[in-house]
Amino acid sequence: MSRYLVTGAAGFIGSHLSGKLLDRGDEVIGLDNLNDYYDPTLKQARLDRLAPREGFRHVKMNLEDREDLYALFDEVNPDVVVNLAAQAGVRYSLTNPHAYIDSNIVGFMNILEACRHHETKHLVYASSSSVYGTNKKMPFSIHHSVDHPVSLYAASKKANELMAHTYSHLYGLPTTGLRFFTVYGPWGRPDMALFLFTKAILEDRPIDVFNYGKMKRDFTYIDDIVEGVIRVSDNIPQPNPDWSEDDADPGSSAAPYKLYNIGNNEPVELMYMIETIEKCLGKTAKKNMMPIQPGDVPATFADVDDLIRDVGFRPATPIETGIANFIEWYRDFYQV
Repeated sequence: MSRYLVTGAAGFIGSHLSGKLLDRGDEVIGLDNLNDYYDPTLKQARLDRLAPREGFRHVKMNLEDREDLYALFDEVNPDVVVNLAAQAGVRYSLTNPHAYIDSNIVGFMNILEACRHHETKHLVYASSSSVYGTNKKMPFSIHHSVDHPVSLYAASKKANELMAHTYSHLYGLPTTGLRFFTVYGPWGRPDMALFLFTKAILEDRPIDVFNYGKMKRDFTYIDDIVEGVIRVSDNIPQPNPDWSEDDADPGSSAAPYKLYNIGNNEPVELMYMIETIEKCLGKTAKKNMMPIQPGDVPATFADVDDLIRDVGFRPATPIETGIANFIEWYRDFYQV
């Protein structure tokens, strides 16, 4: 049994991960500030499922509150930290940039320092497929350059990877960054396309289809994401003694540092995703066909070879299964 600190524990991924860790007997300290970026009642409902369980404790806190965070580390001294708390969303970063610096940069810095001083065995943290930015080479590999982000959100996640590498190099702190690809499923985020489309179709409102539908996303089901996170958290990275400065590979390092993509490795056309929702709901969507939004990319596609090699796992839930499960949850939760 290990003691986990999961930040963002009331979030979509964090709540599912916390539940799975409790299932296998781990102790979970779930940190979350329950902010109002999206409906806090949904976050509270996720927490309410975890609260009665043995081994779980919720701590309401901002990562930016350095002294409070350090005091929490002093008290609980976690074995493993999974940092999922962040200001999410590409589009929101266009209008509220300071939120990303506060949470994703200052907050992550505080996590790194707390882990260093408490000799945390492993820091696993959320990065994002958005770091690939304008990269045209498909599928996206952790061995590709990611020097051209197209949103502040993406830039903040790239910065997290660089900050983590620095701490792995200087202090020997084992860190693993996970580039998530379009996570979806039950208890999902209301600002994501699947949630927005389902809600609008059921309410007979039109949906906004960006880039005139010519989008592809590597949709990754929540259970696959959680399985990947847990396997990676158990696989503490070791320094690579054969690495040299001539090796510009971002997935390899002389430090105890790793990066992985967690994606379904099978991009889905946006229009097919909409058709699948329509079939599950038994309703046809009214569509506003619109140009691509600033900060968006037309396609994502994950190369997961390194994940398969190192932890023996490959996400594989079909989009049809995942969407059906989401809609079943949505109808039940919102009594539609």
